[in-house]
Amino acid sequence: MLKGIPKIISPELLKVLCEMGHGDRLVIADGNFPSESVGKNAKVIRMDGHGTSEILDAILQLFPLDTYVEKPVNLMQLVPGDDVETPIWDEYHAIVEKNDARGKDAFGSIERFAFYEESRSAYAIIATGESALYANIMLQKGVVK
Repeated sequence: MLKGIPKIISPELLKVLCEMGHGDRLVIADGNFPSESVGKNAKVIRMDGHGTSEILDAILQLFPLDTYVEKPVNLMQLVPGDDVETPIWDEYHAIVEKNDARGKDAFGSIERFAFYEESRSAYAIIATGESALYANIMLQKGVVK
């Protein structure tokens, strides 16, 4: 056990977060995301019993967001014509706002298939048990100042 590390952060995840450098990307994927096939070249960390919001909140206590890019947080865009509510995005906004002065301004969005493609070059993908739709979120790591 360590002080100050959220309990949800496993030793495996802590090691990966520590290994990541400035500009590396991390995907927190919902339960429908093809984590294993998209993450063939990434480290895939299984956290099936947890939701994306609780993981995001814990990670951002340790993980600085990139200040050298305009949008270090990206969500998967809704597919045109897909009539889906995304209340989880409000949770994400509140969590990021708590940890980064840019709040909602830190967010961008990426078209669905482009999000998959970007995820292929992520350093790591966290596969969660999140059941909310469009709950995938990509973070770009910054520097500790």
